[in-house]
Amino acid sequence: MPTSSPLFAWKRFTLEEREHTFPNGLVTSHITLTHPGAVLILPVANDGKLVMIHQYRPSIDRWIYEFPAGTMELNESPDVCAKRELAEEVQLAASEWHKIGESLPAPGFCDETQYLYVAKQVSDCEGELDDDEVLEVVHFPVDEVARMIANNDIQDSKTIVAFCRAQLLGLIR
Repeated sequence: MPTSSPLFAWKRFTLEEREHTFPNGLVTSHITLTHPGAVLILPVANDGKLVMIHQYRPSIDRWIYEFPAGTMELNESPDVCAKRELAEEVQLAASEWHKIGESLPAPGFCDETQYLYVAKQVSDCEGELDDDEVLEVVHFPVDEVARMIANNDIQDSKTIVAFCRAQLLGLIR
């Protein structure tokens, strides 16, 4: 494990400078944003439509379409986080869960792993958004989501990865 020194810390994130030895023996300094990990849930409504959110993202100052997702709390497992985020963001619970893999969104500077799920057999439940989340819940047929990805109407990389993986695994049609 490389040696590191924190440069700055936020709520759940730390910017670290790490001394790292590469496979070729080169020793150099590398800046890494540490991240506790996150989940993405691709919910399939009982009518077969995909449940998405249209969310305002202040970092890019615009609204985007994406699947529900969120950052893991300290010592929270991906499975528990996925169930919590599904309830918070779209007020759904699911009785059928499929882990469809992991994604590394920015491995050049961040150690975040995103855990991807498909949730089926959904039912309404109580949930409350975080104070800094502004979103609306929307439902789209699978072919409409594919069209939106092809037309660049969906640009969120974790959403695109999860959609493609779910299709390849035969979990959505």
